[in-house]
Amino acid sequence: MKDPYGVLGIGKAATAEEIKKAYRDLAKKYHPDLNPNDANADKTFKEVSAAYALLSDTDKKSRFDRGEIDAFGNPTGFGGGFGARDAAGGRGGKRKTSFNMDDLGFDPNDLFNEIFGNRKSSQRQQTQNTPKGSDASYTLPITFMEAALGAKKRLTLGTRTLDINIPVGSEDGQTLRLKGQGDRSEFVGGITGDALIKLKLDNTHPHYTRKGSDIYCDLPITLQEAVLGDVVTVPTLHGNVSLKIPAGANTGLTMRLKGKGIQKEPVGDQYIKLKVVLPETPDKDLINFVKKWAGSHSYDPRKKEGLI
Repeated sequence: MKDPYGVLGIGKAATAEEIKKAYRDLAKKYHPDLNPNDANADKTFKEVSAAYALLSDTDKKSRFDRGEIDAFGNPTGFGGGFGARDAAGGRGGKRKTSFNMDDLGFDPNDLFNEIFGNRKSSQRQQTQNTPKGSDASYTLPITFMEAALGAKKRLTLGTRTLDINIPVGSEDGQTLRLKGQGDRSEFVGGITGDALIKLKLDNTHPHYTRKGSDIYCDLPITLQEAVLGDVVTVPTLHGNVSLKIPAGANTGLTMRLKGKGIQKEPVGDQYIKLKVVLPETPDKDLINFVKKWAGSHSYDPRKKEGLI
């Protein structure tokens, strides 16, 4: 390792407080939290920490100044009763040639705690002492079915790609908060901001409409199903179900499928509005039958509704 005094930029006459201040300034500058993916900064931070570990220890500093140990704390073989075998790695053990952060004997973050507050303090205290990173806002388009049933969507946030869970029954304009996925704090120990995902709902669907947690659907039925009644297949958000059409059913009759709406408390229902549909191609047999039937049967639905 380089000369520890040179690493910290101080002279041999520096006081303990001056040594500490030099370390604080350099460690803050080269701390890995402020220099992500910067190998040179990481190397410098370790050198600065190693220099401080030696010079902040009064005994080691004195022995280093007398030439008894080197910058790694290895005996040099000069003075203080250390023999040549110690210097060669004999009885003195294996010589150190590199520095490990575990060798510090203290947590370098303790100095930062003095500046930015105890990292083990509550979230509120940490936020007060260390400015939080900014929240990042995004807009995420979702479909009718994704909002109704919930879904997992992939979203690219800057250089990150995240899988986002869309809750069942999501609403247009609803905002999802992803903690810690926003902008990094500019300060060591600061909390990373959140990502705010605003949902933009396309509420159109070819068959369904939605009101709250309830789903509405028009169901075409045949003339014979309307007159005679029948059991028909009905689509729902959760798959097909069977529905019994009562005999004499009219267009506009609304039937409820309990619990087949949005599965969000309180669980919604699905409402089926019947619509009687005649054959697209005129049927002679049907026409002849209706003519014969109409000759002896008369009714006026418009009069019943008070329209005339």
